[in-house]
Amino acid sequence: MALNKKKNKAWWRVANDWFHLWIGIVSGIPVVLISLTGCLLVFQKEITELSRPWWNVENLGEENLLPPSEIRRRVGQQLPDMDIRRIWYYGDDAPVKITPDNSDSLIYANPYSGKVLALIDHEDFFHEIDEGHRNLWLSPEIGRPVVSWATLIFGCLLLTGVVLWWPKKWNKRQMKQAFTIHWKGKWKRINYDLHNVLGFYSLLLGLLMAFTGLVMGFMVVRETVFSILGGEKGGNSPTYVIEEWANDIPTDIEEKVDAAWYKTTREIGKYNPLEISIHFPKDTDKAIYACTDMHNGTWRVLFFDRENLSLLSTSDVPMDEEDAANWFMRANYGLHTGYIGGLLTKWLYFFASLICASLPITGFYVWLGKKKKKKK
Repeated sequence: MALNKKKNKAWWRVANDWFHLWIGIVSGIPVVLISLTGCLLVFQKEITELSRPWWNVENLGEENLLPPSEIRRRVGQQLPDMDIRRIWYYGDDAPVKITPDNSDSLIYANPYSGKVLALIDHEDFFHEIDEGHRNLWLSPEIGRPVVSWATLIFGCLLLTGVVLWWPKKWNKRQMKQAFTIHWKGKWKRINYDLHNVLGFYSLLLGLLMAFTGLVMGFMVVRETVFSILGGEKGGNSPTYVIEEWANDIPTDIEEKVDAAWYKTTREIGKYNPLEISIHFPKDTDKAIYACTDMHNGTWRVLFFDRENLSLLSTSDVPMDEEDAANWFMRANYGLHTGYIGGLLTKWLYFFASLICASLPITGFYVWLGKKKKKKK
């Protein structure tokens, strides 16, 4: 009887079942590791801030925030060996982060006094988790392709899983089995429901995480999506001025960086304007770099000419002015991590990632149970 059923199955269904079973078993360990590390990274910001008792700084008002040059000078007095060029303000109630060019340590300082609050190794807990998520703790040359291909396989497994989940008849009994977990059943039945039902509920977010991961992992996917959305390659077009500096131009590079910081935080930034990353250019740099509008996993990069402080064409436009192709490319990180909708989507992504991590495990036990049944 079972043999007849097998013969009656369409070839595509046999191929679907085979792929879901055996490719799922082979790719199980990478999928579990990628999903679990993704769970932790969703709340990286919140966990990091809660674990650092010195993080919350007394808010003295934005008018009292020290400009980048003064932060650089005061921190340099306390840590004279540090080559300070990159400063990240987290707002008016949090420390500034400084990434020295000649050290693996991160410096955190009070934005109102410049006092050093902490010196932390760059390779902290979340750095290791991020390495696992991106490269499975292997060298990038090996780990990145493994993660990318595992993500592609996982996306295919989700689609083949829908075929297996699909009820043969849409009656009340089979719909109940497809959409609810039978908690009063035996462990084998509960495990099957955890795999089948939870897999269905996490399908859309799982596919979205996989797809946005592929955009990051494969250049051909990125270019194809960009082209489908109407994007055009810019090529090596010359840089030009899109907005001239209206005020007096300082002569000193540190005063220029301060002027760019002030203009970005008070005039240009739309979202969380006081959260800004700004760099002191090296002698070979042609522009002052600033990053603003860090909101829901997106950001806006600005480049100011180091001579006349004009805003250059290499800068990003505001997100609400972007075309579809560039908007998606800039939003891809937020769509992948769950940052795109704030706290609500973070929780949704957290649970979806947790379910995705469980699917290879529950699926393995489903297969193990069927194997034992056949032996009996």
